[in-house]
Amino acid sequence: MRNSPFGQDDETRREELLRAIEHALQSLTVQELEAVYYDMSTKNYIND
Repeated sequence: MRNSPFGQDDETRREELLRAIEHALQSLTVQELEAVYYDMSTKNYIND
C-alpha cells in the first residue's frame, strides 16, 4: 500500500477516481461515449 501526497493510499484514490469517472460517463451521449472509446483505444487503454 503506497500513500499519495494527499495522505490517501493508492487503492482508495483509485476507487474514488473510478466512481467519479463512472458518474461522468453516465451522462454522456452515445456519440460522446464513442469519442471516449476511440480515444482510449488509440492510446491502447482498451484492447478489444
